[in-house]
Amino acid sequence: MASLKQFDPASGTRDFLAAEFERRERAFATIRTVFARYGFQPLQTPAFERLDVLTGKYGDEGDKLIFKILRRGEHEATGEADLALRYDLTVPLARAAAAYGSQLPSPYKRYAIAPVWRADRPGKGRFREFVQCDLDIVGSSSPLSDAEVVLALHDALEALGVPEFRFLVNSRHALFGLLEAYGVPDDLGSGALITLDKLDKLSPEAVVTELVASRGLSPEVAQGLVDDLTAPNAVERIRAELKSSETGQAGLDEVDRLLELTKDTIPPERIAFTPNLVRGLDYYTGIIFEVVAPGMPGSIASGGRYDGLIGHLGGKDSPACGGSLGIERILPLLSQADEGTYSQIDVAVTVMGEEQSADSFRLAAEIRRAGVRTGVYLGSSGKFAKQMKWAADQGARFCVIYGATEREAGTVTLRDMDSGEQVQVPFDQAAAELSQRCAPSN
Repeated sequence: MASLKQFDPASGTRDFLAAEFERRERAFATIRTVFARYGFQPLQTPAFERLDVLTGKYGDEGDKLIFKILRRGEHEATGEADLALRYDLTVPLARAAAAYGSQLPSPYKRYAIAPVWRADRPGKGRFREFVQCDLDIVGSSSPLSDAEVVLALHDALEALGVPEFRFLVNSRHALFGLLEAYGVPDDLGSGALITLDKLDKLSPEAVVTELVASRGLSPEVAQGLVDDLTAPNAVERIRAELKSSETGQAGLDEVDRLLELTKDTIPPERIAFTPNLVRGLDYYTGIIFEVVAPGMPGSIASGGRYDGLIGHLGGKDSPACGGSLGIERILPLLSQADEGTYSQIDVAVTVMGEEQSADSFRLAAEIRRAGVRTGVYLGSSGKFAKQMKWAADQGARFCVIYGATEREAGTVTLRDMDSGEQVQVPFDQAAAELSQRCAPSN
């Protein structure tokens, strides 16, 4: 006998049946509405890209998680890859901006909601195939762009009903200024930041060990950095350290400007300078941020400024910033209020006998043309009880009963599936009556 395990989707992926699929689609629709309200335009790119487009954009750790696609046809035997599933939606945007730059408005404000893939080890709340919801602004170096991205994400999270979320804000300039203040050589800086990015996953002692053993920092420097970034008064410590660095002070100015621009929309308890926020991706150049919420490990949204990425891909260099909602982590946080019985149809039409079947199909078509979701019973049994169970299982609000008695009288019986109340309606008025009854209340 076959094991049920063989029918499971591949590790790190999921199937979505109708109720969960529609719940997700409602969330995506909410996000699209908010993003469009800010003037962001949709962009769709292919699920896979050339391998050379993706590699070298995410740092050493990120590059290891790219799902590669082996060469095909006559090149299959080489075992080499030339394509890869997209790792995120930012690099494909940069490629598209480089390709279509002259055709795009400036600044170009785009959003994308689509699946991405990571060759990661699946764990709680982590998947190898998942949807990202991104928005980006290309062509503006103004801090107003950073603020607009943060505000749009904030409004989307509010519209979704995410409870008690907080924006953690930092700047890559502040981080590089901190490394400068500690005398970390430029060639060790990127690696040090990748390790410091693990402060939310590893103990401070483990991070110090990795900074020394793997990144080449001296024990004193490694310990000093970690102590400053994890201290209860980290904000004051870091601000003091950065006074000696022009780069670091510029980073603090970026952070303070963002907080100033968003203060009238985002309450102060929802956004703050967070010195130990690193974000290890190599392409970030300025403001960086993450959003956290109680009960969820890691972030539920993130982003920042990445001014050099489009030029790195060979297009005309353009400043850019953006952010991404981690919708797979957000959905479990949402209110359970909409998790009632799934409704596939509003009206269920019975087929009480072969002689009524054509009329039942004709009536169902009329009700659908009136804008009401309608299903016809397709089972082989014409038993009344079985058809009522089917209507209930479909989540129908009303059931149309049309048997020999109704046919002879030229009527149908409308049954309210909640109250059990039944009324007789002329056959040719049933569609209009049901359209009125199923119309959403104001």
